[in-house]
Formats: sequence, C-alpha cells, structure tokens
Amino acid sequence: MSRKAEVDAAVADLDFENKKYQVQLETSLGDLHLDLDPTNAPGHCRNLIGLARIGYYDGLIFHRIIPGFMIQGGCPDGNGMGGPGYKVDAEFNDTPHVEGVLSMARSSDPNSAGSQFFVCLDTSSYLDNQYTAFGRATEASLPVLQAIGGVKTDGSDRPLEEVKITKATVVES
Repeated sequence: MSRKAEVDAAVADLDFENKKYQVQLETSLGDLHLDLDPTNAPGHCRNLIGLARIGYYDGLIFHRIIPGFMIQGGCPDGNGMGGPGYKVDAEFNDTPHVEGVLSMARSSDPNSAGSQFFVCLDTSSYLDNQYTAFGRATEASLPVLQAIGGVKTDGSDRPLEEVKITKATVVES
C-alpha cells in the first residue's frame, strides 16, 4: 500500500526558502537530531519530513548496523526489504559521506529510495555521488550516533540488542 498521498498532504506547507527543518529521532539510546539539506536534495528532505509527520518511523528499529560504516533504519518490516509503497528519484550531490551525514538507502536502481535511510559513522567516500546525501546529524547528537553504531550485531549486521526509534518529530525554525 502506497503512503504517497499521506506524505504529500503532510508536506503541503513546507517552505524551504524561509525555514530550516530538522528531524529529531527519539531512540532507545538517546536522541538523534538530523539537520536537513533541501538545497541539495529537496525531494528527499520532503519525503523524510512527510514520513516523520505521519508517524511512519515511530516504533521502527535500526535493522542494520555496521561499526565504522553506518546505521540504517526506516524499514517498516525491520528486515531491510520494506518501504512506503513508492520510490524517490535520486538527487546525487557533492556532499561527502563523512561521519554524521544522512543519506538514503536504495537498491541497485539509483531511483529506488523509499523510507530507508542511513547515517554514516565514518568517512565512506565511495558512496559520494552514488547515494543521495540530504542532511547531517548535529554535533551534539554524534555521541548517540556512535552509541548506536557500537551496538553488537550478528553476522548479518543485525543488532543483537534492538535499537528502536520511539518517535520521529519535525522541528522547523
């Protein structure tokens, strides 16, 4: 089932010209604050904001954690295979994939992003211009990012201890 109509309705009031947006993820290991970058990837920012506003991320887990690389969440099925029922076209840009950078997960098709996102734990320059970077964790929330990235995982990069997004909130300024 596509959530596109709900997301579109939830973002009808966005004003990227005059406002800044942040998505705050309350997690079981602390709050992760993500400043969005609509200059480089307005479609991805719009998508994340819309999904957060409709409560899509509330209760989901970080289903994939690779120490020194990234944490990944946003799958409604908790296994890396689910999405919102629609795709978001790539918006590749020059933002380097360094610690704290928010980027969109996808399949081998560049235009296959949906709801799954990842946040880099370190520099991964081979992702540059291959994945859509569209935000960054605030400096103050980097310890939370690293705490999530330090959770022990199994051989499939699945956390042994569930790290849950209890609530995603959009803050505008």
